[in-house]
Amino acid sequence: MKHLQTLHYIEGVVRAGSIRKAADDMNITASALNRRVQRFEEEFGSEIFERLPRGVRLNPAGELLMQHFRSLVSDLRRVQGQVADLAGERRGHVAIACSQALIPYFLPSQIAAYRGEHPGVTFSVLVRDREAAEQELGTFHSDLALVFEPVHLVDFEVISHCPQIIHAVMRKDNPLANQTEVRLRDCLDQTHVLPSASYGVRALLEMSAKRGSRPMRPSVETDSFDFMRHYVRHENAVAFQIPIGLNISAEDDIVSRPLSTRDVPVGSLLLGQQRGRSLPVASARFAQRLTRALESLSGA
Repeated sequence: MKHLQTLHYIEGVVRAGSIRKAADDMNITASALNRRVQRFEEEFGSEIFERLPRGVRLNPAGELLMQHFRSLVSDLRRVQGQVADLAGERRGHVAIACSQALIPYFLPSQIAAYRGEHPGVTFSVLVRDREAAEQELGTFHSDLALVFEPVHLVDFEVISHCPQIIHAVMRKDNPLANQTEVRLRDCLDQTHVLPSASYGVRALLEMSAKRGSRPMRPSVETDSFDFMRHYVRHENAVAFQIPIGLNISAEDDIVSRPLSTRDVPVGSLLLGQQRGRSLPVASARFAQRLTRALESLSGA
């Protein structure tokens, strides 16, 4: 425990990639931070950083140390949450990495409802693509990940899942708007806007297009679903989104139509945590709330 503050400093160095930049970030002198790291390495019995010409990075011993430290911090947060529950007032912090589609509607309503019951709980919400979200779990920077079509799933322990049919988003005056569902080939025959390659929506569309007769030739590519939604208003184009990220009213000038599952398979929105980790109380209880909400969306 006596090294806890030093380990926080070391994690700051890991994030910054150099002692000088970390010192600036933490408002201490670089020489003081360097002495602290060196003193810890002496007591630890091993160097934990590789000294590079332009900074530092963890060596294998340092990687093991930081994994232990992050696990220790997680366990301390869990015990603190349990103690707070004993006193009848839930406290704690929930860090969640999520796909962009969760940002406009789903997560704000869920977090606000949870904090209405437990105002002592704070949150950090990090927008991450599906691969980065899994990395956030592995480094314990996030407790939970809520992502569409994760990449690896090696250390991703699935808590809940919600099926999502990809929708085509277009103006109301687009000819496809008259259909109850649309074919992918008809969308690709029109001007279309696609998300960047790191997103699950793009991965499913690419896989499906390779099996079909129409290539994808996007006029615009972007990492912003909000941009795509607004762009179709200006050029009569087709964009793509999962329904949990849509909230289109009858008065809106755009509509969404589900893509036929004959063309594009149903994707999975997964709620998960790092495999084998015991979550802090606040995070575990929030995961239960999200599970109920996702089950209601999927009709489970």
